[in-house]
Amino acid sequence: MNAPITHPPVPVADAQTTPVMAQYLAAKAAQPQALVFFRMGDFYELFFSDAEQAAAALGITLTKRGKHGGDDIPMAGVPVHAAEGYIARLIRQGFRVAVCEQMEDPAEAKKRGSKAVVRRDIVRVITPGTLTEDTLLDARGANRLAAVALRRGRAAVAVVELSSGAVDSVACAPEDLAATLAAFRPSEVLVPDRLFADDTARAALDASGGVAQAMPGALAEPSAARDRVQRLYGVAALDGFGAFEEAEVSALGLIAAYLETTQAGRVPALAPPRRAGEAGWLAIDPATRQSLEIDRTQRGEREGSLLACIDRTVTSGGARALAERIARPLTDPAAINRALDGVEWMLARRDLRRDLREALRASADVARAVSRLALGRGGPRDLAAIRAGLLTAQTISGLFAGAGDPLDGPPERIKEALARLTPPVEAQHLLESLIAGLVDEPPHLARDGGFVAPNHRPELDETRRLRDDSRRVVADLEARACREVGVAFKVRHNAVLGYFLETTAKAAEPLIRTGPDSPFIHRQTLANQVRFTTVELSELDAKISQAGHRALAMEQETFETWRRAVQDQAGPLQAVAEALAMLDVDTALAEWAQEAGAVRPVVDASLCFCVEAGRHPVVEAAVKAAGDPYTPNDARLDGAGGEGARLAIVTGPNMAGKSTFLRQNALLVVLAQAGCFVPARSMRLGVVDRLFSRVGAGDDLARGRSTFMMEMVETAAILTQATDRSFVVLDEIGRGTATYDGLAIAWSVAEALHQTNRARTLFATHYHELARLETRLDHVCNLSMKAREWNGDLVFLHEAAPGAADRSYGVQVAKLAGVPGAVVTRAREVLERLEGEKAAPARLDDLPLFSLAEPAAPPPSSAVEDALADIQPDDLSPREALEALYRLKGLMT
Repeated sequence: MNAPITHPPVPVADAQTTPVMAQYLAAKAAQPQALVFFRMGDFYELFFSDAEQAAAALGITLTKRGKHGGDDIPMAGVPVHAAEGYIARLIRQGFRVAVCEQMEDPAEAKKRGSKAVVRRDIVRVITPGTLTEDTLLDARGANRLAAVALRRGRAAVAVVELSSGAVDSVACAPEDLAATLAAFRPSEVLVPDRLFADDTARAALDASGGVAQAMPGALAEPSAARDRVQRLYGVAALDGFGAFEEAEVSALGLIAAYLETTQAGRVPALAPPRRAGEAGWLAIDPATRQSLEIDRTQRGEREGSLLACIDRTVTSGGARALAERIARPLTDPAAINRALDGVEWMLARRDLRRDLREALRASADVARAVSRLALGRGGPRDLAAIRAGLLTAQTISGLFAGAGDPLDGPPERIKEALARLTPPVEAQHLLESLIAGLVDEPPHLARDGGFVAPNHRPELDETRRLRDDSRRVVADLEARACREVGVAFKVRHNAVLGYFLETTAKAAEPLIRTGPDSPFIHRQTLANQVRFTTVELSELDAKISQAGHRALAMEQETFETWRRAVQDQAGPLQAVAEALAMLDVDTALAEWAQEAGAVRPVVDASLCFCVEAGRHPVVEAAVKAAGDPYTPNDARLDGAGGEGARLAIVTGPNMAGKSTFLRQNALLVVLAQAGCFVPARSMRLGVVDRLFSRVGAGDDLARGRSTFMMEMVETAAILTQATDRSFVVLDEIGRGTATYDGLAIAWSVAEALHQTNRARTLFATHYHELARLETRLDHVCNLSMKAREWNGDLVFLHEAAPGAADRSYGVQVAKLAGVPGAVVTRAREVLERLEGEKAAPARLDDLPLFSLAEPAAPPPSSAVEDALADIQPDDLSPREALEALYRLKGLMT
């Protein structure tokens, strides 16, 4: 958990404080835990401790402006046009940013008096979990805000992805809080302040990786929380969304309170909360996620993870949906098989899949565009994204309308997606308006103008014509005036009179004599010229002078009309976005299955785990990229009550592939329950409720935990939480302590998993004594990773076969790793003595002392080696080479 950044107390305004600084201090008092970006013209300025923190974090200049309490006021600033980049850097460092904007034009403020201050207000508080801008987000990754609550012995996690409007609510046991938070990987976690004293909650927060934000405990009280959530959704009761537990309501209430504060009253377009029961997802604790590298490697990178390996999506929404599917595999066999039906159907239709993927590439991120527009942060390009998404939906509907035999139609899951691709009539009208009225490549900001297409609004076209073609319009009026009265007029312009008609004094005499009935109104007489205007010219003058402002105002009015239409149709538009993402995921998984030679797993409610010729998807991809073959392996475990083994003891040398074999089978579980095909010849899986992987461990020095302690903590979690439906992979339990202690721990853990937890388990170890469990327990079998010695070298076969390994080959592996020869030789001597005294405690004190310091002399060279050393192959003729070969052969006899 990243702890929140603390801020010094906010300075208090006094009699000497200037009006502008008083305004800043009021804004800072409203958001004391945020850096206040205070708009002053073309810059956002920061003052006092905010300036010092921002200058240090951003590497910008720290200056000063005025005094407060007799001391200089520190100041730092960034240009408004570049603010997003600076804000992004601050957010990544864990800061919050409050944006205090000018709410009126400075010219309007001056009308109230020369000393009037421009009205300013906080329009938004930017935090790690509430980002919506494309420039601040990973397009292919979700950015979530989570809240946790504990009520009456139950825990809950509420999660909102503000950028797309998705909301989830999960109730769970307190001990499952860490696994639930890890499934969402939030950027920010809201926590009632009292929970920081709860050890279980604190551990879950530490593992989440999100920035913790302490919230007043009163905000989590169920009654007040329910009212806020109802107000957020505009409903009188939450019953229509599901039967929420008290803890869930509290967590959702924290989310609602935080959005009220950070969004400055703007209501985001949120989908109804999706409620998941305790058995809805495969429980994967944070240590297991890290060990298996499901969506991030252990270095925190996406590249090299399972997700990166299988991701063939072509849209950002599809990429996020696939990440969600992999992060939260299902536990309902019916739901899993519905997902597999979609992939299988797409896999069998290569041409349709190709056309679908081509159509999806033309789509855009509709979900995030809708969210930004609803919050008032969107621009014309978000409208273009919605247009592109709706057009893609139409194209895909057409592809399915003409695809194949109606009796061999798509499965139910895809039918539901296709139904959502056709939005209601109002959304169709919006699309028609955007097609007709929005230019092909609109600007990023509405204030830039130029995004409404010609002929969409006649009055806008006329205003633009006046703005852009004023010279031609004036010339036309000039020529017409000359024709009508036969006077040589010239249209002129100055700052005092605006546009006017000018002619000579002689030519103007008849017009002046006409009097008040003349259409030409006398404005000014000079020595040699007389100036007139007309009603038409005066109106034209006003129109031209205001045309630029009026054109922009009309475009912004049109934009606001479209924005409100999007807000009104947010639900159907989000449904279209979800359908496009789902189709992208199914076609992408089918594409990967074809590339990887993956097959559909059989997933049912049994307790079986049977894999034939399974492969590790990530390792296989890396091995094939290097041009090498991958060795597949079988694995078979029966759950409680099965006749076969439910615990396999896996032995073999280091580097032979034990860890890969263990992780491989755990990842096959993840893929199968995520509704993906699996890289194997066949697989049958009885659904797993909890997945545990303890393969490798690190220390946690900050909390005073050694590597062995961390190993034991993780092992304890497995033994207390695993059930007969769980799947466990363990590697080298007990290695961090004394040999006999470690063996005792490993033995007892294996027995407990077999007898008490009864979970399907792969248990890798170098304690070969554990192989005896096969004869002592009914449902234990031995597997070994095969290796062979060849001419003194060790060859790894990467093959899992029945039976126990005869030895660990540790000395040979040390040799392969480049350990100096003297050390390897000494190790062989010690090993021989140890192996020769198996029946009694080993005695090493009679081994030659200091033998390590005197490496063995190299063996004398042979006659063949001496002869070879004298031969220079490049200098030999073919005949001489043949004679040399016969000579060498003679030396061998």
